[in-house]
Amino acid sequence: MRPLWWGGAAAVVALDQLSKWLALAFLTGKGPVGILPCLNFTLVYNRGAAFGFLSQASGWQNAFFIVVALLASAYVIYLLRRLERDNRWTAAGLVLILGGALGNLIDRLVHGHVLDFIDVYYGAWHWPAFNIADSAITIGAVLLIWDAVGASVRSRRAASVKR
Repeated sequence: MRPLWWGGAAAVVALDQLSKWLALAFLTGKGPVGILPCLNFTLVYNRGAAFGFLSQASGWQNAFFIVVALLASAYVIYLLRRLERDNRWTAAGLVLILGGALGNLIDRLVHGHVLDFIDVYYGAWHWPAFNIADSAITIGAVLLIWDAVGASVRSRRAASVKR
């Protein structure tokens, strides 16, 4: 794994943890703080996974998601170690996913839940609250899909040229 990739994942973790520290410092005990007409900052303690999945379970889910995050992080590191140096889009996607997974893992280990604070809404409809780590994971997944689709298109074009 290249040092730049480690640095990228570390930067995501640092930005995520700094933003959560600031959220705890400035949002604890407050209601939503309006930032834009469609954006609030509000502190949410997510004991589940994405979109609050399993957040109402009896408590076993934190240990489960810790194990899932550890296994996912180990697998991403394995993929990064095998990745060719010129495969930048895949590397960027994996680095974002790794940094996001580690950021939320730290929350689970330290707090027993994930700290979410970004509330995007339209009218009365609110997207489930999320954080920087969640954003990194989502952007990383989009990059991986984009790269895979692009590779498929390039492969088909190369095959049609050979005919």
